[in-house]
Amino acid sequence: MEKQSGFLQSNTAKIMLIGFLTLILLIPLFFVRNLIEERTQRQKEVVSETSEKWGESIHFYGPILKIPYKKYSESYVIDPVSNKQIKTRKTEIQTAYFFPEELKNKSVVTMAKPLERGLYKSNVFTAEMNFSGHYAKPNFEINNIPQEDIVWEKATIIIRTTNLKSIKSQVNLKLGDQSYLFEPTQSLSSDKIATLETGVVNLQKLQNDVSLAFNFNINYNGSKGIYFAPIGKTTVAKMESNWHSPSFMGNYIPNEKNKEITANGFKADWEVLHLNRPFAQQSFESLPNLRPYTFGVDFITPVDEYQQNERASKYGFLVIGLTFLIFFLIQSISKINIHIFQYSMIGLALIMFYTLLISITEHSSFTLAYVIAASSVILLISFYAISILKNKKFPLFIGISLTALYTFIFVIIQMEDYALLVGSIGLFMILAAVMYFSRKIDWGAGN
Repeated sequence: MEKQSGFLQSNTAKIMLIGFLTLILLIPLFFVRNLIEERTQRQKEVVSETSEKWGESIHFYGPILKIPYKKYSESYVIDPVSNKQIKTRKTEIQTAYFFPEELKNKSVVTMAKPLERGLYKSNVFTAEMNFSGHYAKPNFEINNIPQEDIVWEKATIIIRTTNLKSIKSQVNLKLGDQSYLFEPTQSLSSDKIATLETGVVNLQKLQNDVSLAFNFNINYNGSKGIYFAPIGKTTVAKMESNWHSPSFMGNYIPNEKNKEITANGFKADWEVLHLNRPFAQQSFESLPNLRPYTFGVDFITPVDEYQQNERASKYGFLVIGLTFLIFFLIQSISKINIHIFQYSMIGLALIMFYTLLISITEHSSFTLAYVIAASSVILLISFYAISILKNKKFPLFIGISLTALYTFIFVIIQMEDYALLVGSIGLFMILAAVMYFSRKIDWGAGN
């Protein structure tokens, strides 16, 4: 009985009990993380809803020359009178699509004031786009279609795009010396891309082997991102914006020499040749799927406040474990008994940091919320330690240690590229310190 009582008073038994308490405290920490995930999901729903009303991401494919042509098919039928086979010829109207010889785009994207609903905000923008270029004579010979079967008089120009309801101006195409207005022609397809089409266009110059220049502007309200398809034989795109954190996406990256990203915005340009993509300058009967070959920019917040809260909560086990370890080392060195209930109160105070953090973040910046929440918890535990340890030397050390720990975690959260490196070095230094201060502890001894 005395041996059992001695073991329960030993440092080994105490640290096992503290370890078990640490595992128990993971339960409320799990609920805190669920709360963060719930608030994150709610934010995504609100952002999606508000973005849908303002304008969603923009996918733009065009302008594409659309020319009908005649296609013939032969078949045999039985003549009911002579009972002989008769060859018949059926004429169908098919469509050929031709991409520009040259396509230039210049886009100016301005981030508007974020849309707010309750506690949540959605980043939105306005985009002013100018397209210019020229068409070469359509190559029907590649598909063995004679000139007399081409229905030139019914040719049109189409644009395929998402976000029709957020277009903020008429789209007027200047083709040669004539102007044509785009109109919607069909409902959204399965990929939410709709078609705008002009009336019949005059292609007399193209029939005479002369290039035909075009120019038009289109303005959008949008969110999330902008993407273009490189349909020109040579496609050149330039984009500038006041957004400071662009994410260049898609099948092609901007030219590194001309790319510029500052705190006030960015500038970027792309040049894509027809040799860089796996589709031709013309397509017969149907358009190819262009979405896999698009390029553009995502206008997103790299790490938003809920992501920062989630990353902070992932260090909860580390914070609780190290704090308990500090108290245990002080207890072992000073021979002051700390009850398991007192460890529990300290652990709950550490859990409260995360609920304070997320609640304050929703009404201010993450940095301010982190400072307030960390300061509150550090002061609370430091004053509680004074009553437990009956002096001010150890509580001061605890306060400094917690400040260093929370500062270390804040630095890691703010980093992206070097978070793993800094975190690994920091944890190594913490482990070295623990090994140094615990080297003389007799783990079998009691108090």
